[in-house]
Amino acid sequence: MSSAKTRSVLVRLGKDLRAARLRRGMAISDLAVRAGTSTSTIIRMEKGEAGVGIGTLADILVVFGLNERLADLIDVRHDDLGLALSNERLPQRGRSFSARLRRHRSDQNPASPEGDTNADGLAF
Repeated sequence: MSSAKTRSVLVRLGKDLRAARLRRGMAISDLAVRAGTSTSTIIRMEKGEAGVGIGTLADILVVFGLNERLADLIDVRHDDLGLALSNERLPQRGRSFSARLRRHRSDQNPASPEGDTNADGLAF
């Protein structure tokens, strides 16, 4: 079951899909064929029913040439709350350059023992 908020958003989405289809002068059957689905699915989507899959929505948006809009729905660069929460978890202090350099060197050569080694690999 969908909440009242979800239901109203889906109804609005359905109306927008119908308007986009009509602006393009497409019949429901034409859209269904081009999106690879049935006419009843298009009708259900235009009514705002919650049971229609997101893949079907993606197929319809491809037909309309609006597929990038789906990818932009939850663009993390525009997620103000998510960014604020992420910034709260950032460390308060950064590492010094020398600490990062030591870590980088140890990550590149983890098998080398601490200390000086000669050509035979023996530590002193």
